[in-house]
Amino acid sequence: MTLWFWIIVAAVVAFFTKLLGYLIPRRLLKNPRVVRIAGTLTIGLLAALTAANTFASGQHLAADSRIGALVAAAIALLFRAPFLVVVVVGALAAAGLRLLGFP
Repeated sequence: MTLWFWIIVAAVVAFFTKLLGYLIPRRLLKNPRVVRIAGTLTIGLLAALTAANTFASGQHLAADSRIGALVAAAIALLFRAPFLVVVVVGALAAAGLRLLGFP
């Protein structure tokens, strides 16, 4: 099986998953439990993506300037900085750490 086969399979699965979302009755989507679970899943997926991109490099764990950038961005979030400021603070922290010699 080639890569294109798996790309097409993924596209078909994504299409039918999206279609299934339209077929769910609206009364089920207004249920408070479903709303709470959907919100929690979104936060969990974002946290997992952030952790994977911060602490992993390929198939290995990495301790580099990305950790410092994440810490700086978290501190900016604690001070309730706007999203753009948080991104800039994280980028500047990573750049500064790399300038100081951290990988």
